[in-house]
Amino acid sequence: MGGKFSIVRALTALALAGALSFAAATVARAASEVKVIVNNVVITSGDIAKRAAFLRLQKQGGGAAEAKKQLIDEVLKRGEIARVQQSVSTQEVDAAYARFAAGNKLTTEQLGKILEQAGVGVEHFKQYIAVQMSWPRLVNFRYGSASRLSGGDLVKRMMEAGGDKPVTTEYFLQQVIFVIPESKRGTITGKRQAEANASRSKFPGCETSKVFAANYRDVSIRNLGRVLAQQLPEEWKPLIEKAGDGMTTGTRVTEKGVEYLAICKKRQVNDDTAAEIVFRAEDLGKKKTGGEDPNSVEYLEELRAKAQIINK
Repeated sequence: MGGKFSIVRALTALALAGALSFAAATVARAASEVKVIVNNVVITSGDIAKRAAFLRLQKQGGGAAEAKKQLIDEVLKRGEIARVQQSVSTQEVDAAYARFAAGNKLTTEQLGKILEQAGVGVEHFKQYIAVQMSWPRLVNFRYGSASRLSGGDLVKRMMEAGGDKPVTTEYFLQQVIFVIPESKRGTITGKRQAEANASRSKFPGCETSKVFAANYRDVSIRNLGRVLAQQLPEEWKPLIEKAGDGMTTGTRVTEKGVEYLAICKKRQVNDDTAAEIVFRAEDLGKKKTGGEDPNSVEYLEELRAKAQIINK
């Protein structure tokens, strides 16, 4: 997500230049004019103006035409995400928004003010974040089991590699969750994160983790089992790779509360399951063009073909 959200410097620069009130006023004037209807979902000229402002801040071309195309795609994605129930939670989006602000040394209020002045708006940005987080989850949900290699394909690939199975890193992980009730999310998140960070140095290891958790209020432990390097969630991968065997990762604020992962065991493996996952990851990498997942492209094309899109 970080690469897609590297716009705050541009936002700040425009704010300091005093060029933002005009952009915001333009959005407000155009907000009521319907431009496209996608599967009964309305896209207004105000929506398009906000996305065009967002594109300018990212120094992307295309103007209103590209903004309109992106919004149509997002409506299609959002509808499918809702249908299959693979959406990230509001809390996950808020946490991502807060991390983005903190990563750029801003409070969420400061970031919100910059976005509003830029003519983008907080809600528009959060909707964008939600789709960016949810869509890969949906694509993986649909295609994850469909691209398995057969036994014959696996043997063929190993023969092409000289008869050797590829080696990858295997992790056995536990999830430590400092739970935050929804009703208290706005008031105790900072305190819970401080507690979680302080607890990491006291973590005794996975075998006695449940005894450890009993010393804290509202802390749960989940065994995640075996996870190979290619299967690590993108948001956790850098933290896991940085942590050593028997250590814990840094903390992250999620929809459940404040979490970190314990590396119960880490080793190099080259069994059949590992080989299949490595080969599948290699195949996906070869198919990608411009960094875009081919499964994502195919899925979106299917949705477009079935969609009712009415231009006004």
